[in-house]
Amino acid sequence: MALQETMRALADPIRREILNLLKGGRLSAGEISERFPVTAASISRHLSVLREADLIRDKREGKYIYYELNASVLEEIMLFISDLRGEKENA
Repeated sequence: MALQETMRALADPIRREILNLLKGGRLSAGEISERFPVTAASISRHLSVLREADLIRDKREGKYIYYELNASVLEEIMLFISDLRGEKENA
């Protein structure tokens, strides 16, 4: 896991809010963009950073691109944070 890239992606509040939106299921770039008071180009860049950090996945369907969470990377981050806190995994 490229932890530094992941943490950089999570540092931005808009990107964290995009991840929160995707908890409810996949969304198109347009559906994501309409929920923020920034340009579509800005949202596109945020999505690119999240994708590069492997926090989200995209899938083209016709003329639309849909985004969804990549739960496996999120689980790795949670394990890392739990380890930092000294929490033990339940056996």
